[in-house]
Amino acid sequence: VQLQASGGGLAQAGGSLRLSCTSSGRTLSRYDVGWFRQAPGKEREFVAASRWNGGNTFYADSVKGRFTISRDNAKATVYLQMNSLKPEDTAVYYCAADSRVILTQYTNAAVYDFWGQGTLVTVSS
Repeated sequence: VQLQASGGGLAQAGGSLRLSCTSSGRTLSRYDVGWFRQAPGKEREFVAASRWNGGNTFYADSVKGRFTISRDNAKATVYLQMNSLKPEDTAVYYCAADSRVILTQYTNAAVYDFWGQGTLVTVSS
C-alpha cells in the first residue's frame, strides 16, 4: 500500500484545513488508518485514527473537538478535517495504515506498516 497525504498548507489561527489520505495499489477501505504529526524538534505524535469500517474513531486530547477523521471508502480516501487551528498544530502530518490495529494500540506509530510522505501544515498566529 502506497499512501499519499495531501491538503496541507498555510492557515491562520482559527482557520481550517482538510487533509486527505489516498492510496495506490490496495484500497484503503480495508485498512485501519491513523494520522500522526511531527513538529520541528519534536517526536512524532498521534493525532487521530479510524477503524477500517469507520465504526470507531480515536483522537488525541489536544485535537479532540477540533479535528474530525472520516473516510469515504468508495473513494478510498481518509480525511482529517482540522478546524479552529492553533499555531501549535504546525507540523508535518502523516497518514499511516495497517490491516488491523489492536484496539488499544491506535496511538502507537510503530504498529502501522504503511506510511505516506507527509504534508506540511503551518498555522500562523
